[in-house]
This record gives sequence, structure tokens and C-alpha cells, in this order.
Amino acid sequence: MTSPLEPPAAATVTDSGAATADRAGVANTGVIHGDVRPEFHEHRHYPPTAVTWPVQVGQPPALASAFQPRRAVRERIQDARDHGADVVLTQHDVRPARTRTRVLAGEGGVGKSQLAAWFAHQAQEERTADLVVWVPAGSPEQIITGYARAALRVGAPGADGTEPAADATAFCEWLHTTDRTWLIVLDDITDPTDLIGWWPPHRPTGWTLATTRRRDAALSTGGRQSIDIGVYSPSESLAYLTDRLTDAGCPGLLGASAGDLAAAVGHLPLALSHATAYMIDQAVGCADYLARYATAAGVAEVMPAGSDPDGYGRPVTVTLLLALDAADQANPVGLARPALALAALLSPDGHPDELWTTAAVTGYLSDQVGRPVTADQSGMALRTLHRYGLLTHTPADGPRAVRVHALTARASREVSTIDPAIVAHAAAAALLRLWPENDHATTELVAALRSNTSTLAGLTGDLLWHPEGHLLLWRAGGSLLRSGLYALAVEYWHRMVDDAVRVLGAKHPQTLTVRANLATSYRQSGRTDEAITIEEEVLIDAVQVLDAEHPYAIAARANLAASYRQAGRTDEAITIEEKVLNDRLRVLGDEHRAAILARSNLAASYRQAGRTDEAITIEEKVVDDAARVLGDEHPDTITARANLAASYYQAGRTDEAITMMEKVVRDAVRVLGDDHPYAIVAWANLAASYRQGGRTDEAITIMEKAVNDAARVLGADHPDTVVAVDALRALRGEA
Repeated sequence: MTSPLEPPAAATVTDSGAATADRAGVANTGVIHGDVRPEFHEHRHYPPTAVTWPVQVGQPPALASAFQPRRAVRERIQDARDHGADVVLTQHDVRPARTRTRVLAGEGGVGKSQLAAWFAHQAQEERTADLVVWVPAGSPEQIITGYARAALRVGAPGADGTEPAADATAFCEWLHTTDRTWLIVLDDITDPTDLIGWWPPHRPTGWTLATTRRRDAALSTGGRQSIDIGVYSPSESLAYLTDRLTDAGCPGLLGASAGDLAAAVGHLPLALSHATAYMIDQAVGCADYLARYATAAGVAEVMPAGSDPDGYGRPVTVTLLLALDAADQANPVGLARPALALAALLSPDGHPDELWTTAAVTGYLSDQVGRPVTADQSGMALRTLHRYGLLTHTPADGPRAVRVHALTARASREVSTIDPAIVAHAAAAALLRLWPENDHATTELVAALRSNTSTLAGLTGDLLWHPEGHLLLWRAGGSLLRSGLYALAVEYWHRMVDDAVRVLGAKHPQTLTVRANLATSYRQSGRTDEAITIEEEVLIDAVQVLDAEHPYAIAARANLAASYRQAGRTDEAITIEEKVLNDRLRVLGDEHRAAILARSNLAASYRQAGRTDEAITIEEKVVDDAARVLGDEHPDTITARANLAASYYQAGRTDEAITMMEKVVRDAVRVLGDDHPYAIVAWANLAASYRQGGRTDEAITIMEKAVNDAARVLGADHPDTVVAVDALRALRGEA
């Protein structure tokens, strides 16, 4: 399969983009069709380990200073659970629910996540649940990633850390059967449809707690009902102010105006947290703060009409303005505003604090204040914002160490006077700088970077498409493909195509690249006809816009040939690939990686056409060239051996095929992980070689593994799964 292309520089398609367009075909023994991408890096594999209970997965936010227990709400939920009613309470509907799923609905800043975090922390501290999982639920990718990590931690059968969707499915299956007690928290659901197929099962031993701002009917069906969480009551507000100021050693700041202050900010927990942080740092009492609040409220009137649909934004904007004014005067002076403006474009679920040490961020801050800003000073600005309650910085949370409440972020964006394009590009450059080279495994860092990229792109509209698409957008989409998240990759590249066509035009070189990546997503998810339709159009446009001999046009031909081969249109694939190879040799030379790959692709099509001797001759040269140029264990070299083994198999040279395929399986499992789609292909091909060698029992055992893995990882209808099932059926018939 082709790998995702990255955008060309300026207005042209770079030769490097073209050189990585086509990929060698994997061993095709008549068992499983498909290509293995050669650019795989080492994929982390997690062997089963003993589980030490209790287990926590994910990082619930720390409870805020002077957290108010909201005892009335908690007791109602707890009472429902204790009596087995499995009720989800809602403000206007008290029908008994039939499940253990609770959806806490409410607008920003009222403390939904804090209340959910209280339940999570309580379950951990009192050991009322063997497993507590905190899942940011803002996107399907976040949900799948959270479940996948949980699968590894609990030792769910079939989960090995190599394919997130498969591991997530394994986790859901584990929840269905385990006797362990569990609590799953789905925090900040932005689209209920993202959870179709991913809601945890309703089990006597477990329950699910969700938070959302949405009020969709879907959240109150299927046994789910909503509990409306409102602002503090006046007594809760006064208790919060008293506890917060007393705990900080400043009880004298309370005064007689505490109730008036709470009323002024609408009893909103988030606004009260801003206010008390300011009062503590500035040693200002409630009466003085209330006066300053009234002055700042006049400034907040500049908020655009309609920007505060829930009525909670204005108090937060006012408290934000006061806190920012004070924070901006703290050393290092002037950094608080631009720092918060950048943080406000990132995911509320958190981002790595290493972002603040990148040259992209320090350069951005330097430009805003007109003087050099060091990484240490950038970090000091981060801590200042934390001190004023405008964000939280918890270094122990790793890739989610820095969190900004969504309502604080929105208020910050409303009052910022910095060019949003400058902020957006600085944030994108910083995220890109943190992106690991090897992102085939969905680690905590990769998951955080993807969610932050999604938030950034969603908040900034077309800003990352000017003057052209930012490279970060390609890295995020490419990582979905490299991680085997094919369905999500199709959705992602569809959105990218829509954006590129709207902003750049249908035939802009970057748009051609995006369309090619959508086609790759289709091919890797088994939707070959759709891939071909797009690639035929891309090739026509590339020739028209660039030139028939342009590297990108050559790459477009190679992509189309790969899809033709996958569709069984072998003669057409061969015709194209012979031209691609000649073009590669003429332009790049015999030992260039792209030429090696082009030669391998041609051999794969020769093999598929029955021209096995020609395929073997080419593939033996490819193995030698790849080992010499790229290294013996380079992924391209592993792929080349798989292809040669397939041709040996087809030629009846069974012993040679088995020896080579056994090495390919060992290498693929070590490099990719045992459950990666392309490792599954290698296992199936080894089974076919064993079958041809008369080792039927071993072949059946391995093919059963390949079928089960393919069905779980790729889906029952994927072409690879269908062919593997047919092969297993034939093996059993022979036995």
C-alpha cells in the first residue's frame, strides 16, 4: 500500500513526496492480497503481564482547591446505585433508568468534570472499583485510544498494543465477561454518535459516568438519562469562598461582601476559582474585588453578540480579564496574555508541558513582547497562569500536563487582540516539533498530539490552510494510517479534501496530495473501487497541472497501479508499473529507494499475472539492493523478503519459501507487533507455505490465528479477512 504523502513545499510537488508514493506489494500467496508499507518503524509490542489490582487508566483531573462536594447530587446518584435502580437523574425527567450509565449534562464551568473526577478519585481511594478508566471522549480516536490502553492494563485477551481499534474491541469484550468491578468515565462527549458501538456494557459489576454539554435525545435513550448540573447554590458558593481563602491562609479576605461577589459571578464555580486565585495572589478582599469586577465588566461588554449562548461566558470573561491583567504584570512581564492565547487553541484534555520549551513557542512569545524569551521564562509564564487559575499545570500527567478549561479558553479567544493566524501557526509548529518520528503505536503522547491537532484545526478554521496547508495536518492524518486506524483515516482525509478543495482549489498540488491520501485510506480499508476512482482522477489532474514526467505524476501512476493490482486488474497494473520503473531509473538512478520500490511493485504484479520466474529474478535483486542500501532489518528489506518468499511459494520452491517466510514473520512481529494488519498478512502467508509443504496441522493453527486476528483488526468483511477465511476452510477440508 502507499504511505500517506506529505504536502509539497511552496506551490510545487517535491521529489521526496513522489519518491515515497508507491510501496512494494506484500507476499501474495493466494491467501491474502494487499501491500505492506515498507516505512514501518519499530512498533511497541506488549506481552501479557500479571495484573496488579486495582488499576487506574487515564488521568482524572485533580480536584480543585476547596472542591465542593455537591452532596445533594452525589447522594441522589449514590442512593440510586445502592438500591440497584441504575438511575441517571435529570432535572425534568425522573423516570427510572434501566442501566448504570449516567450522563452529567450542563454548560461549561459548572463543575461536571470535577464531579465525575470526585467519583473516580473516590473509587480509587476507597477501592470500590477494581478498575477506574478516565477517557476524554471528544473524538472517536480518543475513545478508541483510551479503551486500547485500558485493554493492555487489564490484560484483555487479544490486546497487545499493536492496533488500537482491535485492542479497544478486546477491552469491550473483557468488560462483558469480567467479574471485576469497574467505573468508566467518558468526559466531555462532543458527539454522541462517536460512541456508537463503544458504550461500555451494562453489567452488575460496573457502571459508566459521562459528562457532556450536549442535550441530544440519544443521550436519554437506550437506558440513558441526563442529570442537569447547575451552578453552585448561594450556600455552596459561600462555602467555597470560605474554604478556599481559609486554606490559603487568607480568611481575612472574606468579609461581608462574599455573598455579593458570588452573586455577581452567577455562582459559577469556574468564575469563583478565577476570583479567589486573584484575591489570594493580590491580597484583595471580596469588597475590593467586587469593585474591580464591576469596572472590568464594562470592558467585557465588547464581547460579540451571540458569543455567550449559555449565559456563563460573561462572568468568566470578566474574571479572566482581571486575572490576565495581574498575571501580565508578573515576572516575566507581558507573557501571560500571549501564552494563554496559545493555550486556548489546544485541547481541554491537556497538552505536554514540553510544548512550552519549543523554539516555536519561545519565538512566538519573543515576537509578542519584543524581546528574547527563553524556555525557562516560557515555563515561568505557564506557572503564572497556573497560579491565577487560568490553567492547570500538573507535570505528573505527562502528555496531558497542561489543561485549560474550555470556557476559560473561549473567553481568552474572545478578548485576545493577537492576530489569530500567528497564534495558530505557532501552536501548530510546536505540536509538530513534539511529534515523534515513529508514530505507528498510539502512545499517550501520540494520542495527545492528535487530539490537540483536532482541537486546533477545529478552532482556527482555514487559518492553517494559508498560505497553504500546514504540515501538522498531514502528520496527524498520516499517523492514523500508520497506526492502522483506517476508518478514522478515511473520515480524516475526507475532511482534508473538503478543506483543500474549498481553500486551494481542486487541482492545487496540495489538494492532489490530499486526494491521494484519501485514496490510500480507502485502499487500506479494503475499499479498492473507491480508491481507483480517486486515483484515476488524481493522475489526470497531476499530468494536466504539473507534467507527465513530474515526480508527483509518476507517484500518482504508482498509486493507481497498486489499486489496480489489488482489484485484480493485473495487466493494467503491469503496464503502468513498467513505465514507472523506467521513469524512476531515468530520474533517480538504480539504487534510489523509490527505484527499489518500483521494481518490487512490478515484480508483485508479475507474480500475480503468473510470470513467476520474472518476478523471482527481480525480487532477488530487490532483496540484495534493499539490504545493501537500507539495511538488513529495514522495513523495506523485510517487505522485499516477503515478496520473494511469495514468488518461491508460487514457483513450488516450498522449502525456500518457508525458510524466508519464517524470518519475515519474526521480523514483522518484532518491527510492527503481532497484531498489526501487515503482520497478520505475514502469518497467513506462512500458513500457506506450511500447507504447500504438507505441514497441514501447523498451517491450520497459524491460519486460525490469522483469521481471528484479521476479523478483529480489519473486520469480517475486509478482503483480507474473507480470503483468509476461505483459505482456512480449504485447509480444514483437506485435513
